[in-house]
Amino acid sequence: MEQLVGGTELERYARQLKLLGEGGQKALKEATVMIAGIGGLGGTAALYLAAAGIGKLILAHEGNIVSPDLNRQILMDSDQLGMERMSTAIQQLKRLNPNVEMEGFNSKIEYNIAKPWVEQADIVIDARYDFPERYALNRLCVETGTPMVEAAMYGFEISLTTVIPGETPCLECLYPDVNPEWEPFGFPVLGATSGIAGCLAALEAVKWVTRVGTTYAGVMHRFNSLDFACYSVHITRNPNCTCCGEEGKP
Repeated sequence: MEQLVGGTELERYARQLKLLGEGGQKALKEATVMIAGIGGLGGTAALYLAAAGIGKLILAHEGNIVSPDLNRQILMDSDQLGMERMSTAIQQLKRLNPNVEMEGFNSKIEYNIAKPWVEQADIVIDARYDFPERYALNRLCVETGTPMVEAAMYGFEISLTTVIPGETPCLECLYPDVNPEWEPFGFPVLGATSGIAGCLAALEAVKWVTRVGTTYAGVMHRFNSLDFACYSVHITRNPNCTCCGEEGKP
């Protein structure tokens, strides 16, 4: 088996090599993960993927840092309020692990804009805060055959599943209403809860890339951070889904 380049990496990742093996670590190093949204959920996922030694991160999130971000968005910095969110996040991640290649885009997820980012990725983490962007990302992943970790939180509740195009339900199978009631900027967020969701999403990506353990493909996992109650249910594709079903095919 090809060795990791240099003893520095063997030392840096020594504790996780006991779990993933050199083959798993090499798979991480060669993998590209796209994260849509680097707020409380996506930012946490980005940190732990960078720490784990993922080869490349493609990040997308628009706008500047504002004070209400700081209760959960741990890539952000109080000294940089009003500055672009993405450039600050890249700086923080580079400080953590300068060996990770990164591309950051100060942009929302729109179909034509995001398509080349999805095409580069081995797996996508969906951490956007509104359904139109989630639907656009879902459609891109279905069309390109790219696996997608669908992670979300609201209040104390976390939802997680992994979409494998052609095998598992896609987002539109699960939520077919294209105009769901959703308050993108006003829903309640506790930083620790979004952090748990981000850790779960990062772990799903690591498991997919390294083939260690079992992902939540075809399973919806729900976790309540207030009382730690959790359950998982198997989910099935909708054959009439307008995205991944027969109806959605050209």
